[in-house]
Amino acid sequence: MTAKTTQPGAGRQRIPAGIWALGLVSLLMDVSSEMIHALLPVYMVTVLGTSTFAVGIIEGIAEATAAITKVFSGALSDWLGKRKFLAALGYGLAAITKPVFPLAPSLGWLVAARFVDRVGKGIRGAPRDALIADIAPPHLRGASFGLRQSLDTVGAFIGPLLAIGLMWLTVNNFQAVFWIAVIPAFLSVAVMLFGVTEPERPQALRKVRMPLRRDELARLGGSYWWVVAVATVFTLARFSEAFLILRAQSIGLSPAFVPIVLVIMSLAYSLSAYPVGVLADRMDRVTLLIVGLLWLIVADGVLAFTGGLTSLVIGVALWGLHMGFTQGLLATLIADAAPAELRGTAFGMFNLVTGAALLAASILAGALWEVTGPQGTFLAGAGFAALTVAGLLSIRGRLRGPNPA
Repeated sequence: MTAKTTQPGAGRQRIPAGIWALGLVSLLMDVSSEMIHALLPVYMVTVLGTSTFAVGIIEGIAEATAAITKVFSGALSDWLGKRKFLAALGYGLAAITKPVFPLAPSLGWLVAARFVDRVGKGIRGAPRDALIADIAPPHLRGASFGLRQSLDTVGAFIGPLLAIGLMWLTVNNFQAVFWIAVIPAFLSVAVMLFGVTEPERPQALRKVRMPLRRDELARLGGSYWWVVAVATVFTLARFSEAFLILRAQSIGLSPAFVPIVLVIMSLAYSLSAYPVGVLADRMDRVTLLIVGLLWLIVADGVLAFTGGLTSLVIGVALWGLHMGFTQGLLATLIADAAPAELRGTAFGMFNLVTGAALLAASILAGALWEVTGPQGTFLAGAGFAALTVAGLLSIRGRLRGPNPA
């Protein structure tokens, strides 16, 4: 799976404007979402009296809901031959659910809002990723996905920073912070509507009538399904970041400063995702993916045995580094392997399978936390990551390079 640039000047200045706009859309929505999600686990546990096991189930169901929705929205985008409308619909749905969080009178309302928010994420996810693959030149595909991930995670650390500052200014008023988070969500929708132009579908591209039919799924090819298989095992190691927040709380960090873990993680993620994407256009992508998994194993080891702030910061930073090395790269591998007319379906199926794995991982993480404490949760994650490395080493010869657009 070696991919090299085929044109000179492959770099940030050559990435199309539409990729930058989609990155800004992700940044703004992540600012909004992370302002809420950085505080939500602590709010549920300390204010509403929810157990950590229930947090794991709620987080897992929320992400699995997004994953299930993605497969249908991705296939629909292939059938329609249009992707922007579905992406904008998903961002819009997520935006209109944001006011529910400060208004929610009980846990049931929060769960419902989280559920609908994730439906919005599911609707937008696969069409947006397929749109990036449609817009990006093949020789800049890794850099384009890396840039989108970097901008997305800039929002993911700005959001918790704002949450920390606003919690301090409002004397731990969760509802006030949740209300302010509504603003960037609606700005995100505006940029999506007016800043992104979808390219015309090539006339020569085969029309897809039934994207989820067995013969169409078979056209995705062996390389694609191997990537999905590897990503599924990897996802079992990558449970919800809510457990990073709970780990910070377990060592005595006050609720106002708990979101700092997401700031640190997202900073490491955002600083590494774009450079790794550029490297992915120039060198073996499987090697980069293995390096990312090794970072996760080390991060899990540190977080399993942390007893203070310094080791917590190191573990969380390493967790963010592993995200930068893997998330944009997995999306690039999917775009490489899938036929252009089935990219929406490809991203949707990928997210469906890995979303189911994330549900299992989050439930398992919550159960292990209840029984063995944080050590069992993070050591199990390290074990699954090591298993993924072994799997990659055994099948790397079966993976191939980019599929021409």
